[in-house]
Amino acid sequence: MKINPSQLVTIIEEKVSKIHTTHLDVSFNEILDMYQSNELNISPDFQRLFRWSNGKQSRFIESLILEMPVPPIYVIELDDGKYELIDGLQRISSYLHLRGELVGATHNNIEDKDKLKLSDCDVIEELNGFTFDELPTSYQIRLKRSFIRMEVIRKESNKLIRYHMFKRLNTGGEGLEDQELRNCTIRILNESFPNFLNDVVENQDFQDTTFNISDAKTINAYKQELILRFLAFKNFRENYTHDIADFLDEYMERVSLPSSDMHFIEFDYNNEKTIFSKTFKILNKTLGSKVFGQASKNFDSIHENFSIYQYESISLALQKIINFVDCENSDHLAKISEKLVSIKLNKEFKPITTGGGKNTKNKLNERIDFVSSRLMEIDFD
Repeated sequence: MKINPSQLVTIIEEKVSKIHTTHLDVSFNEILDMYQSNELNISPDFQRLFRWSNGKQSRFIESLILEMPVPPIYVIELDDGKYELIDGLQRISSYLHLRGELVGATHNNIEDKDKLKLSDCDVIEELNGFTFDELPTSYQIRLKRSFIRMEVIRKESNKLIRYHMFKRLNTGGEGLEDQELRNCTIRILNESFPNFLNDVVENQDFQDTTFNISDAKTINAYKQELILRFLAFKNFRENYTHDIADFLDEYMERVSLPSSDMHFIEFDYNNEKTIFSKTFKILNKTLGSKVFGQASKNFDSIHENFSIYQYESISLALQKIINFVDCENSDHLAKISEKLVSIKLNKEFKPITTGGGKNTKNKLNERIDFVSSRLMEIDFD
């Protein structure tokens, strides 16, 4: 039921009262000093999102030399008074790279402490080929003294508000993948869940059954997203409608909220790790690298590839029988293997696990039910 306008005003003002901000004009030399003394923190997950090419970095430096205005950066004030960068990564990292102080950038083939050599400058082409140390002293000083507005979200601000601010500021920038952003933003609320994903992604059975995912996707945190999909659909599927990204965002947020929050969902880390490990041990011991592969065109063999729809349907359907399965019982494993092969070679299964338009709730349930109903036919006695 829609609330009346006066109630809406009260709610909005209450939210606004939880946001405390200030701003500073700081030089890039001050930013470098803050970074070197650990007064300005860039979390490792966030630093890995540095994407600018050398050319784009160079054109930003060129803008500073030309004294062009630059957008502000945003930081969160931590309890100890230090700052954590939440927006402005590309610009700050470009300056740190120029000065030979950048560490932790994994996507740009930049060695730690490497120094940027300017390239692709298009206003002052003569800058190309120069490093910071080779520039005239007057321009080194100009770069050091260049100012940027720093918007500060004070430590008194509500943590959930800070989280949503980070999320909104960073959505859609520099071709980032959804899971990369989730891994960074959620840490403002709670580090436990992203740490859990980073832990279980190293599970050898999971790695073996998903080894054929491209390196590019692996680098972009795709495997962590696969684990999140498994957990979210296993524990929260009734809340799924159609938008997978929003659904995964919501689940990760709700398990990371304070337990006192009305939207909090309990997540038993030890139990979930046990279930995850057993699930992928069974799958690895049965069909291994083919467990998420599709049937061949003639339905006489199974490809060693990876299908997201088969991943979802098989890993989730297995939960119906997982408590009856002994991972060390060869008879149990043989029965599951035989059943999975028959499911994959069933001509009715391929159409519901291939093609577009399969992300609706009904289609998801259809493919999971297709597998689970057949797995439940197995007699483990």
